[in-house]
Amino acid sequence: MIDYTVLIEISAKRIMNTKESFVRSIDNKINWNSRLIGIKGARGCGKATLLLQHLKNNYMDLVSSGKALFVSLDNIWFAKNSLLDLADSFSKNGGKILYLDEVHRYEDWPVYIKNIYDNYPELQVVFTGSSLLQILDARADLSRRPVMYNMQGLSFREFLNIKTGNDFQELSLEEILQNHSRHAFDICGKVKPFEYFDEYLKTGYYPFFMEGLDSYYMKLEETVNMILDVELPLLRKIEIAYVPKIKKLLAIIAESSPFMLNVSKLSGAMELNRATLLSYLKSLTDAKLIDSLFKDLKGVSSLQKPDKIFLENTNLMYLYQGEKVDEGNARETFLINQLSYNQTVEFSDASDFFVNGKYTIECGGKNKTGEQVKNLKNAFVAADGIEAGCGSKIPLWLFGFLY
Repeated sequence: MIDYTVLIEISAKRIMNTKESFVRSIDNKINWNSRLIGIKGARGCGKATLLLQHLKNNYMDLVSSGKALFVSLDNIWFAKNSLLDLADSFSKNGGKILYLDEVHRYEDWPVYIKNIYDNYPELQVVFTGSSLLQILDARADLSRRPVMYNMQGLSFREFLNIKTGNDFQELSLEEILQNHSRHAFDICGKVKPFEYFDEYLKTGYYPFFMEGLDSYYMKLEETVNMILDVELPLLRKIEIAYVPKIKKLLAIIAESSPFMLNVSKLSGAMELNRATLLSYLKSLTDAKLIDSLFKDLKGVSSLQKPDKIFLENTNLMYLYQGEKVDEGNARETFLINQLSYNQTVEFSDASDFFVNGKYTIECGGKNKTGEQVKNLKNAFVAADGIEAGCGSKIPLWLFGFLY
């Protein structure tokens, strides 16, 4: 058996040093009893912290005895040792729970995960990876084995809970659309949302804001560059030489987000053919750096151009544009970001968004009326600058309680 003592020591130290003051809501949605669990998400959204907190809150007895282990697969230990050998030795030493972070950093990881799952049924394995992670692999089809979850940055609700110490619960879209006045009054009786909303739009989406705001945008820029420089070449096989073009493409989108795509014009400016341009946009969408909006998701193919493109969240807008961010664009970006996590959002000629194939939502300031959508069924206005709404006019901030 191999010696993995150093991994046990690192695991115990990281778990013990993990703060438990705030736990992401997704912790309650995951079926932690499943034998193989996968958690995908953009870099920086808190996947590793989620695993460390779960071990600390539920399995400290197993951690103390070396039977529960948290391992980051970018650890230098794996330069000379195999993941399969670790699983074998861990199992023979009575190991029960194996949490693997950064699984995409390990070459041929799907093959190894499949072998561990098939050959060591006594082990529960939880792995995290990039939002670019592809479960389907020609040599190891994991599609039927793991229970997969997607993790996004903090919602406005989660941000409020961190900042105020409250325990506001999620609201379904239907609860917001039908009972928004009651929910808004209940929430505003405990906090003033606009004391925190602007801060959230600028620096509240990624959990590392809790480490200090002085270096927030530096860390966010490092996160973006890591996705572009490392994860895209690694997981989408994009040649390093073409990464500068992708960075330029992202910068162009950021300058005018939301971006109405003219494929011919942009292809010419980027010196890319149509297929390559659209494949880059797909990769940026999968990487959670942009959000692509289509008129009809049912017929979307990899070579179909998006009707409208947003940066994935408002913090990215402020990273690229500083204080030049357009207020109206920030509102729309916030709304699609909060909606798209659990809803189907499509482009609409009649309004800003068509949601779940049923609801029309127009976004605007406090004076925005429903005139534009008055003749449409199930039409609503998401209005910024109001604490509570009336009828079909709903406070924009309240959509931040969807997850």
